Amino acid sequence: MNAAPFLSTTWFSPDERATATAIASLLNYLGAAAAFLVGPLLVPPPNGTARLPAPGGAPRIQDRIEAVLYAEFGMVCLIFSAALAYFPSRPPFPPSVAAASQRLSYRRSFCRLLSNFRFLMIALAYAIPLGVFSGWSGVLDLILTPIHISQVDAGWIGFWSIVGGCVVGIAMARFADFIRGMLKFILLLLLSGATLASTWFTLTCLTTVTHLPLTTATLYTSCILLGIFLNSSVPIFFELFVETVYPVPEGISCGVVTFLSNVFMGVLLFFLTFYHTEFSWFNWCLPGSCLLSLLLILCFRESYDRLYLDVVVSV
Repeated sequence: MNAAPFLSTTWFSPDERATATAIASLLNYLGAAAAFLVGPLLVPPPNGTARLPAPGGAPRIQDRIEAVLYAEFGMVCLIFSAALAYFPSRPPFPPSVAAASQRLSYRRSFCRLLSNFRFLMIALAYAIPLGVFSGWSGVLDLILTPIHISQVDAGWIGFWSIVGGCVVGIAMARFADFIRGMLKFILLLLLSGATLASTWFTLTCLTTVTHLPLTTATLYTSCILLGIFLNSSVPIFFELFVETVYPVPEGISCGVVTFLSNVFMGVLLFFLTFYHTEFSWFNWCLPGSCLLSLLLILCFRESYDRLYLDVVVSV
């Protein structure tokens, strides 16, 4: 995931970088969208929402999961072999001043990141909601089981939320390339939408308390909107990270925030192993994390050091 900003800086001009980052980073999410469809097709549903019990029981489910993993391993090996055979490190001529400039060493980069309060602020603004959302979407079928939504329907909800996020994310990145210096504004719009959508979904699941209509349409709409707003924010966050901490290498800054996101996802899933009989607390983590991220972005003072170098030196 953290390779996208490095590739876009190395290979693309300043007015194409955000779009390239969006395409490279969101293609990873298309694989996750495909998993939502492949999973129910190849692996029988174990969560009790199927009309008929899975034939063969647990051994059959285990065999199907192993088959999926072996197929994934084969595809990864094929792509990795192609990258080893031919993948040039950089173009013949650098597309921008930033692409040709020197970066800090690993040690100095980590010291710069850990001492940069503004970076830590937006790193938490990215890692907390994206980590919570990743853990939540990974067990979406379990969360929707108590309200009688099948694994297949949960898979379609996850699929369309990711596909919509990819489309909107690329569109937002293209807008950021046309009108530069708007990354913070775009993030505020996306996180506001994510906060409202996640609150809508959480209140809908508490239909006995809120008396909101609990239908397939409302669940589809709220979940898909939440996925669109959060997934489309990923490339915008990545570009803002790089601009904020330049000349720290792109792979290091984005690698740190990706690690933090995985940490928050792991902590959330760890608590899920103890509190797995009731999921209302899990649902409330979504609007809470989105609102916290929105507040952090509101307090963040943006800067565009890499873009400034490209524009000033080029002129």
